[in-house]
Amino acid sequence: MSSVVLITGAASGIGAAVARRMAAGGARCVLVDRDQAGLERVAKEVGGVWLAGDVSDHETSRRAVDLAVETYGRLDLVHLNAGVSGGVDLAAFDLERYRLTMGVNVDGVVFGVTAAVPALVRSGGGAIVVTASLAGLVGFDGDPVYTMTKHAVVGLVRALAAPLAMEGVRIGAVCPGFTDTPLVAGQREMFVGAGFPLLTAEDVAGAVESAFYTEEPGTLLVVQPGRSPVPYRYAGVPGPAGGQRPPIPS
Repeated sequence: MSSVVLITGAASGIGAAVARRMAAGGARCVLVDRDQAGLERVAKEVGGVWLAGDVSDHETSRRAVDLAVETYGRLDLVHLNAGVSGGVDLAAFDLERYRLTMGVNVDGVVFGVTAAVPALVRSGGGAIVVTASLAGLVGFDGDPVYTMTKHAVVGLVRALAAPLAMEGVRIGAVCPGFTDTPLVAGQREMFVGAGFPLLTAEDVAGAVESAFYTEEPGTLLVVQPGRSPVPYRYAGVPGPAGGQRPPIPS
């Protein structure tokens, strides 16, 4: 039976590349994005269905899951990919931009998980992969608010890994470096001029597909140019003096 995959931020970049890759392998795609024209184009290309909506609105995630179940009868895989840069200068704080970034990058993931899990369980289990970032693992001073949001979703993935696994749902994340997508379009020439290698959207799509089928819950795949994706491993934290270190999942 072909898998049914729901992808947010699917009109371009990583989301569109994941849709093409999964469809080429026989998956049936449900695509979500604010860009209706881009969605229609990618949906036609992959033979999928689409929903134009803002993932920072909880109803968008609910409607997308309903669309998957009504169209294909099930939901197996979810790629929560939608994201925006922060662009927030804390010395000249822009509240509207801050709310937008938090809404898409954090709320959109929480809403996507809560909407998808019941459908995945009804389908007998499945997997959720979140697009995080290397900025979710290290401090990136070029965009502090974006960095905060990606740390947040990495924490969510790690915290949910064990309880969701008990329901037959694996959750993980990909943490790519700078990728040649519309998100970095304004900086692309700077990267090229500096000889800084960029990942392609297809590079990240391959890691997303691997993450869907990774057996270890909570896996964070680090994706960098010229290297195969590798799981990120955290060091443990010190325990109390004279006692054992508390267990920290890797």
